Amino acid sequence: MKNITTKQLLETLEQRYATKGFDPAKKISDEDAQALFQSLVLTPSSFGLQPWKFISITDQATKDALVEHSWGQQQVVDCSHMIVLCAKKETTPEDIEAWLMRLAEVRNVSRESLDGYAAMMQGFFSHMTTEQQLSWAKNQVYIALGQLMTAAALIGIDACPMEGIAPPEYDRILKLEGTDYATVVACPIGYRSADDKYAEAPKVRFPNEHILQSI
Repeated sequence: MKNITTKQLLETLEQRYATKGFDPAKKISDEDAQALFQSLVLTPSSFGLQPWKFISITDQATKDALVEHSWGQQQVVDCSHMIVLCAKKETTPEDIEAWLMRLAEVRNVSRESLDGYAAMMQGFFSHMTTEQQLSWAKNQVYIALGQLMTAAALIGIDACPMEGIAPPEYDRILKLEGTDYATVVACPIGYRSADDKYAEAPKVRFPNEHILQSI
């Protein structure tokens, strides 16, 4: 595998910005979309439990229904794919066991060899309320959001992380009500419009010494 250079990495991240205007005529290819979906699958999570679900929306009627509950942000309707990132509301002993069985299968080890790991996870969640478990899961979802935005930038696709949404209304429209999952954040992806004045605006960041510390 050939790694990109540090120069290429920083140039890519300089190009990345929260896209305010997408070109609705430009669509992400199936190959690129599948690569981005796989980047979400490959996102790391605490204990490896993956307490999330990712919904990709290309249906225009659904996007049109969501914009009203997204502060009217036009990116929702103009993007190629609208990605909604959802958290699992509760992590149950059954969820832990399902993950351990999958781990044993993929790594070709016995389930019994994972008993210590199982006890550690069960102990961790046994001290948490359902609300705390949801909060933990939401934190994991933001790791996935960061991975999605970086992966998109690396293959020349634009994105806009979007917390300005009404999650309960998203849950209703996406039929998540009564399920194990709840909307956390959205991220339209696609290609920037030539008219988006923010595309060429310089990034505004505090000086490095304000943010970075070495010990």
